[in-house]
Amino acid sequence: MSIRIVSTKKLLSNQKQYLLNAGFAVVEADFITTKPVDFQLKNVHDTLIFSSQNGVESVLKHPKIDELKTKDVFCVGIKTKNLLEANGFNVIAYTGYAEDLAEIITLVYGNNKYTFFSGNLRRDTLPDALTEAEVVFNEITVYETILTPQKIDTKPDGILFFSPSGVESYLKQNTITKEIAFCIGNTTAEAASQSGIKNIIIANSPTIENTIIQCINEFK
Repeated sequence: MSIRIVSTKKLLSNQKQYLLNAGFAVVEADFITTKPVDFQLKNVHDTLIFSSQNGVESVLKHPKIDELKTKDVFCVGIKTKNLLEANGFNVIAYTGYAEDLAEIITLVYGNNKYTFFSGNLRRDTLPDALTEAEVVFNEITVYETILTPQKIDTKPDGILFFSPSGVESYLKQNTITKEIAFCIGNTTAEAASQSGIKNIIIANSPTIENTIIQCINEFK
């Protein structure tokens, strides 16, 4: 019997190929979807914060996008940074995790004023840290995350999770007993642990590719 892996998001063909080359059977489905929401660019401060590519993609569609490109940006994730820079933004600092970004902002750049572009299901990590450090910021919700749970008929050996929302969505129609949850980062792993999942392996760096590598290493 080959190892069965469920990915809670549709993978790029080269990402999926890693798993297939390892001899695994792969089921993939988008357990969450995101869609941009209408928003006003009002009272935008001089420094911007993005915690995901979804936030960037939504903001890029705004007719007044050019006004934002004069501002400095802090962001979470190398892919978020690349997307911002490819579209002409000046990224001052980026980190793999929101808590690390919060630390840099509060310790080094606490006097700046920020506007945080976020999704409706965002975690409290960043806003809580900024509030506690009395950093001036406001928040604009620019996209919505929708849970799209689906039933997986045959129990997998491993499940790839890329967000806390993905964990929540998967558990709406599936139970996890002995399966190993491969999580893209600490926040996702925390959500898995709080949901009662026992077997959790966290990627060394918060990328889809590294999550896949952890999965292959574990079963090989």
